Amino acid sequence: MTGLIAYGAYIPHHRLRLSEIGAVLGERRPAGTRAVASYDEDSTSMAVEAGRVALRGLPHAAGPSRIFFATSSPTYLDKTNAAVIHAALSLPRSTLAVDVGGAPRSALGALLAAADTADGALAVLSDVRTGRPGSADEMQGGDAAAALLFGRGSPDAPVLADLVTTASVTDEFLDRWRTPGATASRVWEERFGEHLYTPLAMESFTAALKQANITADTVDHLIVCGLSPRAVRQFIATSGVAATAVAPDLTQVVGNSGTAQPGVLLSDVLDRAVGRQTIALVVLADGASTLILRTTDALAARRPTIPAVAQQVADGDDTLSYATFLSWRGMLVREPPRRPEPEPPAGPPSHRSESWKYGFQGSRCEQCSTVHLPPVRVCYQCGATDRMHAEPMADRPARVATYTVDRLAHTPSPPMVAVVVDFDGGGRFRCELTDGGETMSIGDPVEMTFRRLTTTDGVHNYFWKARPARGRHEEN
Repeated sequence: MTGLIAYGAYIPHHRLRLSEIGAVLGERRPAGTRAVASYDEDSTSMAVEAGRVALRGLPHAAGPSRIFFATSSPTYLDKTNAAVIHAALSLPRSTLAVDVGGAPRSALGALLAAADTADGALAVLSDVRTGRPGSADEMQGGDAAAALLFGRGSPDAPVLADLVTTASVTDEFLDRWRTPGATASRVWEERFGEHLYTPLAMESFTAALKQANITADTVDHLIVCGLSPRAVRQFIATSGVAATAVAPDLTQVVGNSGTAQPGVLLSDVLDRAVGRQTIALVVLADGASTLILRTTDALAARRPTIPAVAQQVADGDDTLSYATFLSWRGMLVREPPRRPEPEPPAGPPSHRSESWKYGFQGSRCEQCSTVHLPPVRVCYQCGATDRMHAEPMADRPARVATYTVDRLAHTPSPPMVAVVVDFDGGGRFRCELTDGGETMSIGDPVEMTFRRLTTTDGVHNYFWKARPARGRHEEN
């Protein structure tokens, strides 16, 4: 197997306080928050953000030859969602992109398929988790994404953690299910899952330890994932791993992100781990699987380029109301804006402008260096024709040149904030501002983010918006 050479997680900006749910429904008001994908986010757009984090700063040659995208909440059926991720990450046409979806266990399939790919592959895990109003799934769920790049490693992209071994056990039992088209899962009595999962997890964990020739007390970080909290707790109690080595599951601050949880928790551990430590990742889903990883000394050098999971958690905004959350999930139908529905994007022009629409690549004039957004053939500054080269702009820092708050424009979450941003190194662009940008000021730093503008007639119109910079640029 190959080693882990890059990783990254994405936690949405918005948080819902669990006490908000109880206050509205007249039930108990537990402590904690859950991460919430915004009205313009879904499993695909979050996967793009996680992939951008993982690939940031890597040389082009270290890019993946394959993408395996795992989710239990796909935005399309009969169309490959991973192809959108591929386009947004501006990967070569030769890169294979496939979906590995349907259930949280698909995360293991994506991880192991990526690790088994000799010339490097990216496993992207993403989920939008919800449930009926007031349900345990709604309280305990969370939205997030993670991306993990496996490869042979090189001097410019060394291995951060070796995948030592894996062990899996599969069993068929009905503890959680959701039929196609249903919006929420159904769950059997939790003691049933706990009774089955604990011995399966021990079988998988014990086999992996034996294959790696280590014992439970030598594990430095134990990560346990699963949608059955009781089974997770029971396995941890019987695993033989020291309590101080058990990694936090983050459910009290972002919730359980289902398919994405193994990648998010592993990213969080890698943010804190040092070289030559042993990590055991145990996933409970339709059986149990254990991955044993051993970190390398290269981890510390790579870490400063990666937004830490803990920092993303701390940057969350917990002012989201429960009514807004329900409207974003389609469970509370609001009166639409008094404007015509936007037209869905057509297939042919979207394909022709793929590098711009999905990859956010402008053009730079080879004669006068003027940057054009969107790309053009004729330079508006010097008039040069067909003397342009592609200019990637997605990761370019920018600042607000001017903005306006539009309370009449068509948006699922009014009002719309429109900004004009100036990019470092040239280029000006007008776009929407997302993630709570109503308090922005001229000169504030922003960064680009891949979002869903609208969904009309079942077609998702993906493009780029600006959001307040997450601590990546200096304040004014």
